Amino acid sequence: MNTKNIFFVGLVVAASGLISTPLALLAGLIYGMSFSHPYHLDAKKLSAFLLQASIVGLGFGMNLHEVVRAGRTGFLYTALSISFAMLIGLGIGRFFKVQHTPSLLISVGTAICGGSAIAAVGPVVNAREEEMAVSLGTVFVLNSVALFLFPLIGYALHLTQPQFGLWSALAIHDTSSVVGATAKYGSQALMIGTTIKLARALWIVPVAFAVAILKKSKTRIKWPWFILLFCLAAVAGTYLPLFGPLYPQLSTLGKTGLTVTLYLIGTGISRSTLKQVGVRPLLQGILLWAIVAISSLALIRFGFISI
Repeated sequence: MNTKNIFFVGLVVAASGLISTPLALLAGLIYGMSFSHPYHLDAKKLSAFLLQASIVGLGFGMNLHEVVRAGRTGFLYTALSISFAMLIGLGIGRFFKVQHTPSLLISVGTAICGGSAIAAVGPVVNAREEEMAVSLGTVFVLNSVALFLFPLIGYALHLTQPQFGLWSALAIHDTSSVVGATAKYGSQALMIGTTIKLARALWIVPVAFAVAILKKSKTRIKWPWFILLFCLAAVAGTYLPLFGPLYPQLSTLGKTGLTVTLYLIGTGISRSTLKQVGVRPLLQGILLWAIVAISSLALIRFGFISI
């Protein structure tokens, strides 16, 4: 069986619902580490679109009142944690002598929402292709680890679903892994984690604008419209009972789409990706992530922040 056939077999299995999101990511990682990806660019574009469409689908299974409450409660935590992560990240990058642009992008990716934030801010700072690759590679590798690690820690510490959802949203890089980890933990964790992470993703715009002003860049900044569609889906699920039987199916499609997304993301991480990242950016990413994850978990465990 050639590499193309193996890729499509994995894609079909991920879409079948027979495997969980962590297993789909693991299957993708095994493929990416074992074979040369025949559809690397196409898979990257498809995963970006599918992630957004899947999140909108998940919105049909959520109650708007709970979404608004979680988003409103998490707003202050998000603002403070983004500022904290950005400052600490740039400081760590300077300590490890990481070049300024990848250091900034790794800090932004950790602080806000992983690859989406890096993709938005990269053009603003005129990041070179290799700088984007290093930053995205660092965040994607750690993001993959989080999907497996966080549920294990959550169960070991007996975190409640609201606690785990909040922690995941604050400490896991990408929306895809937040949804994957919280979906495994429970429906309430999924709702809280997804909502707060999407509220966090909105900060891409003001942060990118701030960077553009500092860098005197005129690059056009993209607005994450899928977040508005997610909210509209929650509105429909809450106030339009006429289509009630359809909403669970759309929500299920969203979960299936997310599983496929994580498989595609996994296939994009190869040995060359790991080599390209290098030691110093990876050390910056690991240390920053550890500080954010441990400090946010401690604040949640001791009741300083809650939903």
